[in-house]
Amino acid sequence: MSFFTAQDICAGYGGKNIVSHCSFSIEEGCLTGLLGANGSGKTTLIKAICGSLPHKGTCTLEGQMLERLSPKALGRRIGYVPQKSGLELDISALDTVMMGFHADLGLLEGPAPGMKKRAAEILDLVGLEGRQEDNYRTLSRGQQQLCLLARAMAADRRMLILDEPESALDFPLRRRMLALVKRWLGEPGRCALVSLHDPALALNHCHRLLLIREGSLLGVLKPGEDDLQTIEAGLSQIYGPVSLQEVSNGRGEKQLVMLWEGQE
Repeated sequence: MSFFTAQDICAGYGGKNIVSHCSFSIEEGCLTGLLGANGSGKTTLIKAICGSLPHKGTCTLEGQMLERLSPKALGRRIGYVPQKSGLELDISALDTVMMGFHADLGLLEGPAPGMKKRAAEILDLVGLEGRQEDNYRTLSRGQQQLCLLARAMAADRRMLILDEPESALDFPLRRRMLALVKRWLGEPGRCALVSLHDPALALNHCHRLLLIREGSLLGVLKPGEDDLQTIEAGLSQIYGPVSLQEVSNGRGEKQLVMLWEGQE
C-alpha cells in the first residue's frame, strides 16, 4: 500500500469542476512535484487534499481516510503552506511558527516549552535567525514564505503540502527551500507534495512529477530515471514545445535546464 493515495478526486467552485477524476499515489520519503500551466487546477487539487475545499473522491494517508477526520485531526497529519497565507495579525515570527502546533493542543492549553524551542530552531534552519521577535507583517514576502514553511515543518506531521512556495523567493532561496524539504523527508514516515511554478527547480529536486492540464492528470515523470526524450514529451504536453539540456555546474554536478522551442 502506498503511503498516500488520492483516488478519483473531483473538485471545483460554484458547481463546476476544476479538477476531474485525479488519482495518484506518493511513497514514503518521496518529494513529489505538481507541474501545470496557470489555471490548470494545481491549487484546486491541493485545497481538496487539504480538506479546505469540498470534493468527491478519497484521500488516504497511512491507510487512514482523510475525509473522515476532523479539521484538527487532519491538522495533526498534514502541514500546509498555501500560496497566500491571509495572515494579517501583528504577531512575531516565532509566534507564527508556534501556530503550527495548534492541532496538538487542547482547548485553552498553552504551548509546551519544547515547542517554543523547536520553533526557534526551525526559524534558524530556514534562514531567519535573529528574526524571532520581528513582526510577521514587516517581513518581506519571501521571508514570510520561509516563516510559513517553518510553521509547517515545526510539528511532526506525516505529510507536507506546499502550494508554489518558491514564488516569492529569489534564486538561491528556491533551491534552499527544496533542500530543507528533502532534509525533513529524511525522517521515516513522511512524504511531501509541492506545486511548483519553476519546472527546472522541479526537475532537479523532485523524485516524481505529476503533470496536470485542464484539471486532469496526464501522467507521472521520474527525473533521474526517465530518459530526456520521455521527460521532454511529458513537459511539452503542458508547456508547449520544449527541450531539455543536461549541464554541469562548477562543482561538476549535473542539472537539467528547459529551453523553449516554439515561436514567440
